[in-house]
Amino acid sequence: MKTMLRIAAVGALIATLTATGGCASLITGGDLIRPGEPTGTIRVTNVSSGAINVVLISDCNASTYGLNRLPSGMAIPRGGSYDFTVSAGCWDASAGIVGYGDARRRMQIVPGGGVNWSVGG
Repeated sequence: MKTMLRIAAVGALIATLTATGGCASLITGGDLIRPGEPTGTIRVTNVSSGAINVVLISDCNASTYGLNRLPSGMAIPRGGSYDFTVSAGCWDASAGIVGYGDARRRMQIVPGGGVNWSVGG
């Protein structure tokens, strides 16, 4: 019975954090575009030998790299690229192929500007 109560309490806490936006952004990496802020672009270009199927992007203040930012079922093919619109500021990113490793980079995005990040090679 105590185990069931603990599970219910943890579930309620997670639901509360997600609904209120409390600490959830520290886990998810935060919103890529913050309302009212200027934006720029992070272009992830795949120069690896396989398709990149995971791109994690988070605000530099987040405690994790967050969740996969690619659309569900999408991968960046070898030689291809994908653009992410983000608010200007500091961003941490990790991109790679599941099971084969990843590359990581911290980047500063200026309003109206962008970074072309070549991953692999």
